[in-house]
Amino acid sequence: MAGHGIPVYPWRLAPDGLATRRQLRAAGLRPGGQDVVAQLERPRYRRAPLTAYLYRVDLAKPVRPMTPAKWDALALAMLARRTCPQCSTDAGYVIPASLGMCVPCAYPEEQRAA
Repeated sequence: MAGHGIPVYPWRLAPDGLATRRQLRAAGLRPGGQDVVAQLERPRYRRAPLTAYLYRVDLAKPVRPMTPAKWDALALAMLARRTCPQCSTDAGYVIPASLGMCVPCAYPEEQRAA
């Protein structure tokens, strides 16, 4: 996006009044539909630079509060991440994607030996 009419600042040298999405979120704000006003670039060795887009803090809007329906949907999504597809039990932790099932189902021989 460099050269498309927006200012580019070196990493950690952005002017006051501009913030990244993460910085806005940490302050309880969101961009609120505004366009990117500038960008930061962090150089990296032998790779393309990291880019962070900046938004105006004075135009940012407060984060929308979670509704009861959103809390319920989040709870169901987290339950699905904890439920083992093999034995259908709540493992009590997020099932690792590398295993695809809870640890006792992935390594049953080690569970019998214990």
